[in-house]
Amino acid sequence: MTSQRTRDRLVMRLREGGIRSDAVLDVIRKTPRHLFVDEALASRAYEDTALPIGYNQTISQPFVVAAMTELVIAGRPERVLEVGTGSGYQAAVLAQLVSKVYTVERIEPLVKLARQRFRQLGLRNIRAAHSDGTAGLPDFAPYDAIIVTAATEAIPEALLDQLAPDGRLVIPVGEREGQTLTLVTRTEAGIERATLDPVVFVPLLSGIS
Repeated sequence: MTSQRTRDRLVMRLREGGIRSDAVLDVIRKTPRHLFVDEALASRAYEDTALPIGYNQTISQPFVVAAMTELVIAGRPERVLEVGTGSGYQAAVLAQLVSKVYTVERIEPLVKLARQRFRQLGLRNIRAAHSDGTAGLPDFAPYDAIIVTAATEAIPEALLDQLAPDGRLVIPVGEREGQTLTLVTRTEAGIERATLDPVVFVPLLSGIS
C-alpha cells in the first residue's frame, strides 16, 4: 500500500504542471495506480512517469493521463471509447467521471488483467473488448468522446466515423520518435483539429494477439 501523502504529492505535481480540473485530480488521488503495475514496480507507481507493463506496452505518465482526461471531460461526455486499454488505468480514471466507458485492447492477456482490476475496484461501467482498436468499436457507436492511448501517423477513419456530433477525439499523432497530442472535434461544419503538447506513446497497431 501507499501512503496518502505519496498520492497527495503526485496530485500537487500535476496541479503545478497545469492540470486544473479538481474532479480529475481527485480521481487521480484516489485511484490505486499501484494495482495497475507489476508488484515489483509498485513502489514507483506514484512517480510521474510511464512504467512498463509487459508486451512492449506501458502505463502512461500520470500527467498525460490527467491531461487527456481533462480534454475528454471538457465536452461533458456520457459515453467514451478508449482505444488501447493497456493496464486499464486510464479507463479506470475515466469510469469515475463519465457514465460508460468502452475500451478496446489488441493484446488479450492485457484485457484479461484489466478486467480483473476493474472487478477488484468495483468499476461496473466499463466494457472491455479484445479487438483491433484501429477499427474502434462500431457496435456501440457513436461515442461522445474517443481517447486513443497509442500513436498513429494518420487518424483512422473508423474512429472519426464513430464520433458523435460535437464529440471529441483525443489522440497522439506523429511518428514513432515523438508525437503531438491532438484534439479533434466534430462540428456542424465538419472536423476541426487542434494540436497541443508533444508526447511519446507506443504505436497504434492493427490486428489482435
